Amino acid sequence: MSNKLSKEERKALARKALEDRAKHPQKKSNGSGFAQIDADAKKIRKLIFYQLF
Repeated sequence: MSNKLSKEERKALARKALEDRAKHPQKKSNGSGFAQIDADAKKIRKLIFYQLF
């Protein structure tokens, strides 16, 4: 039993992946992952602060 894909099957999978990415593009993030986490944490802190007071 072989799990290897033929060259045509790999090309078909790659083509399908490219088409899926074209249909559903991912939004570019602003900055690195850590910068986004820091920004989200800042928003959450503000929300919690304003809910307490």
